Amino acid sequence: MDSTIIYLVIGVIALIALIFGAMLGYSSIKLKVEADPIVEQIDALLPQSQCGQCGYPGCKPYAEAVANGDDITKCVPGGQPLVVKLADLMGVDVPDTNSETPETMVAIIHEEMCIGCTKCIAACPVDAIIGTNKAMHTVIADLCTGCELCVAPCPTDCIEMIKVKPTAKTWNWQFDQNLIIPIVNTTEITPKLVVGVEKNNGK
Repeated sequence: MDSTIIYLVIGVIALIALIFGAMLGYSSIKLKVEADPIVEQIDALLPQSQCGQCGYPGCKPYAEAVANGDDITKCVPGGQPLVVKLADLMGVDVPDTNSETPETMVAIIHEEMCIGCTKCIAACPVDAIIGTNKAMHTVIADLCTGCELCVAPCPTDCIEMIKVKPTAKTWNWQFDQNLIIPIVNTTEITPKLVVGVEKNNGK
């Protein structure tokens, strides 16, 4: 084949690629859909476990629903700390927690029943289960969000969800806004009071 024809074919292909590239670039700018920044901020706070316990197929759809006014207390893995963060972000009051709070659960694997099928590993959205094929698996409790997605795929029913006992690390410490704490300023002789809620002349 004549080299002139080869160069001509290459040139035509390059020209077509350039035209299509320009069209795609123009379309990406012209048809760009701007994402709602509040949705992105809410989604960044969510645990990204994609467990569906909130009633939505994933964290992003739930973030969109919260931005549109849905309840901020539906994320079980996030728990009360997440509710506080979402309330602060949305500029709303933290919902009343006097009602019964969902219990924090974590998965455990009864290792004597585990056959090493790896199905639970594939189902875990946060990589909280470790193990290899035909070898015993175990759950890293600190990473487990309690989504229960690993329970159903297990063919030997060796996975159980148990309650997490509160510890000093997991306890929901709540500060009393009306608390008055006496402290001494080291630069002054007169003791002072730190008041949680500022009072305006007793009003």
